[in-house]
Amino acid sequence: MYHTNRTIMKTFADFIREKRIAAGLTLREFCRLTGFDASNWSKIERNLLPPPQSRSVLESIASVLSIVPDSQVYKELMDLAALSSVPEDLIEPEILEQLPVFFRTVRGEKPTEEELKTLINKIRSAWTREK
Repeated sequence: MYHTNRTIMKTFADFIREKRIAAGLTLREFCRLTGFDASNWSKIERNLLPPPQSRSVLESIASVLSIVPDSQVYKELMDLAALSSVPEDLIEPEILEQLPVFFRTVRGEKPTEEELKTLINKIRSAWTREK
């Protein structure tokens, strides 16, 4: 199930549209460079379709947008694509907004102490509400 009603954080669609426009690319030009169908890509940018999940496709998008591999912006692109596949009924919004911290931690990047405390508290809070 795809998230269509996220207001708590930037979505993949918001991120990509912002980066595409900043790169000076129209939707049609972006699609010509990436090989996407403009009609379907428009639906992705409007949160009507989920983003691609293929790493090679996401890497191609990053390349067209001049996003440097392994940069923070690149990691955000990958994280937002991954977050889009988390079913809404499986996660609390408060936890969802903390997942980028979790992803960074899994990649071996050290979160700030405050980020880690916030994540732990959100998970504990959600867990104790279910008991």
